[in-house]
Amino acid sequence: MFDAAAHAAEIEAWRRRRRGRLIGDDGWLSLTGLFWLADGPSAVGAAPDAAIRLPPSGPARAGTILLSKGRAVLAPPDPAPPGLSADGRPVEGPVELRTDADGEPTTVAIRSIRFHLLERGGRIAVRVRDRDNPARSRLGAILSFPIDPAWRFEARFEPYDPPRRMPVTSVVGTVEEETVPGAVAFELAGHVYRLEPVLERGETDYWIVFGDATNGAETYGGGRFVYVSPPAGGRTVLDFNRAYNPPCVFTPYSTCPLPAPRNRLPIRVEAGEKLYRSTSD
Repeated sequence: MFDAAAHAAEIEAWRRRRRGRLIGDDGWLSLTGLFWLADGPSAVGAAPDAAIRLPPSGPARAGTILLSKGRAVLAPPDPAPPGLSADGRPVEGPVELRTDADGEPTTVAIRSIRFHLLERGGRIAVRVRDRDNPARSRLGAILSFPIDPAWRFEARFEPYDPPRRMPVTSVVGTVEEETVPGAVAFELAGHVYRLEPVLERGETDYWIVFGDATNGAETYGGGRFVYVSPPAGGRTVLDFNRAYNPPCVFTPYSTCPLPAPRNRLPIRVEAGEKLYRSTSD
């Protein structure tokens, strides 16, 4: 039998974990920059003329990234700044950098700063983090709709055989082809609605990027995210109380996907996180 009190406690615990992830050492609020690379050399450092600008606490020159035919190599200055490392090993000469398209990207570290390469739509960028970023301590309250078990659905999973491919556009204009294993169908007020999740590499839960009629006023205009567990016996749980804001709500240095046309619901989903407004707004 469904236990509403236990469900509410579960959602509250999930919200606390969610906040902890945002402000964590490697959370979205540690981001300080996103720099798209062009072929050729790009200087890395805190100097004003660096193409890849590190926070002021970083060295003026941390090296140069040379991009050629999709291959990126970090060449340190001579001498290399103390503490410069790649995947925990001191950087003493040129280092080839893996992107996140290759699984785990190469992480370059110097002092409290970390950076790595990401690949989106055939383009490569450098994402910079600083564990001392003041934004980590400035996160205000993330408002949500009241927890309501009416927005928790025992949904039906309708598999696609074979899985289909779906183009997903991001806020920065890149387009990625994602794998859609099927549709998650739920019924509300006598109507059946379907959402198409994607299955990310290395993940087991299915990820849904969806829009609804609250977007742009009560919730973020670019939609929200929610995960569902892998289906068992053709069923899964779709709980909109766990719907949350994309990272681009909290930082300009993300590459959030936007809801595909099929994932734009014509109804108001009055559950999950509301539009975040910082105390400086």
